[in-house]
Amino acid sequence: MAVALIVAAGRGERLGSGRPKALVALGGRPMLEWSVHALRLVEQVERIAVALPAAELDGAPSGTIAVAGGGARSESVRAALRAVGGGDPVIVHDAARPLAPADLFRRALVQLERSRADAVVAAAPVSDTIKEVAEDGRTVARTLERARLWAVQTPQVFRRAALERVLFGADAWVLATATDDASLVERGGGVVEIVESTPENIKITTRIDLRLAELLLSEARV
Repeated sequence: MAVALIVAAGRGERLGSGRPKALVALGGRPMLEWSVHALRLVEQVERIAVALPAAELDGAPSGTIAVAGGGARSESVRAALRAVGGGDPVIVHDAARPLAPADLFRRALVQLERSRADAVVAAAPVSDTIKEVAEDGRTVARTLERARLWAVQTPQVFRRAALERVLFGADAWVLATATDDASLVERGGGVVEIVESTPENIKITTRIDLRLAELLLSEARV
């Protein structure tokens, strides 16, 4: 059976809420609860661990395993993986993506099961033209080929052995600078595949994102 880890230790400074982002209200409940609800609809998920700020562990939804997150993302994932107990594969999801539907988790799990990959990550094809700039931060160095570019999101689903190998084997600097867990697997020579995400799986970073999420929720309820 699968286990799920929700990363919810971010302070959410750009959201300007004055409290951890995962506990900000969205649609009448803490943002974190939407991800927990979706995961509970996934039949393969046996347990859910939530990495929260150490002072906010009582904010974990009932029935989840609360653990204090670290200063870096990978530290939080590592702490949650230790706390959740046995289970394979492992789903890692950001509480900042509260509208990920249960079907997206299911599709990622099925693709991992059917493939030889070490991980499957939700991703969306890039629609904007992407340019790489020089070290001065202004001068365009080149335009990247958009057809092969995908924006990586969560959920990310891992074979447990592959995730443990990189989380417990990488040095502190690598863990501190990793922006997602799949990049650690890639760095270690593992194979990562993508599964196409859904438009509503937005990341909430600013107040505008929060307003958009509220709108999407209100439309879903009609």
